[in-house]
Amino acid sequence: MANARGYAVMKAKADLVPFSFERRALRPGDVEISISHAGICHSDIHQGREEWGQAIFPMVPGHEIVGRVRGIGDDVRGFTVGQLVGVGVFIDSCRKCENCLAGLAQYCFEGMTGTYNTIERDGTTVAYGGYSNLIVVDQNYVVTVPESLDVAGVAPLMCAGITLYSPLRHWQAGPGKRVGIIGLGGLGHMGLKFAHAMGAHVTVFSHSEKKKSDAETMGADAFVASPGEAYFKKNINSFDLILNTVSVDVNLENYLSLLRLDGTLVLIGLPGKPYQVPAGVLLGKRRRLAGSMIGGVPELQEMLNFCGANGITSDVELIDPDYINKAWERTVASDVKYRFVIDASKF
Repeated sequence: MANARGYAVMKAKADLVPFSFERRALRPGDVEISISHAGICHSDIHQGREEWGQAIFPMVPGHEIVGRVRGIGDDVRGFTVGQLVGVGVFIDSCRKCENCLAGLAQYCFEGMTGTYNTIERDGTTVAYGGYSNLIVVDQNYVVTVPESLDVAGVAPLMCAGITLYSPLRHWQAGPGKRVGIIGLGGLGHMGLKFAHAMGAHVTVFSHSEKKKSDAETMGADAFVASPGEAYFKKNINSFDLILNTVSVDVNLENYLSLLRLDGTLVLIGLPGKPYQVPAGVLLGKRRRLAGSMIGGVPELQEMLNFCGANGITSDVELIDPDYINKAWERTVASDVKYRFVIDASKF
């Protein structure tokens, strides 16, 4: 067993507080990681406040984890002590279903085992996440991180990054493709960076004109603030792919009308109520409305390699652990450019 320190939510809607606990002893296939940086995802807040159903307390949130290997089990291959590595949204799966065998464990038939707020597959161990100085994870759910990248900016790639990279790769964003990104927040700014690096023509849709300069700096070819009826009429049949990264209610019919024949609108954000979509806007141009959720471990590694080759990281604000509660408040208020990352060396 290894002694660990972090921050935990002790009961629903309570502030996070310092928390000491034990990580499991190394199993033969385990990697022990000294965490250097942990990103703050909005889902941490939803779960810590028990807004998504029953939660397990105490809860150590965090599934955007970067650090260095400090120990390995006897059967570990491909990882060495001192190596820079990352851990994302899940730490296990059934490993035998069709999706797991295809490298798509995020869609495991039995359900992936989350990095925190879940019981591990031994049926007894509570999974504690990355708001801590140490974690132990099976080698099959650990990825290598290019040394060339800014480590703090890598942490959000483990969730926000892969959440946008996966649909862009699946729907083949690239040269000659016109891509729209709805929202320029923690998710949207990663989608913009990836789509631009892939060679697509990228348009950002935002509620705020203030984000235009940031969008252009990150590679946007066009920026549209609060598009109105005239814009949607003028640009009908213009886009191959649109990614909706926001969690607020938007008029999907308008954005679907922007798609060309066989174009796809992908839902990534989770709205508070179901969308209403008239069938006609889909039927008329064989348009598709789809969803996407993170990526499997192979794709996570592919994304990190792509980031290393293209110098892509998240725009972050680095904070000390004692600022986490304030960072949660600011995240809810959308007051961050564009992700908070905790300096885990200070736990």
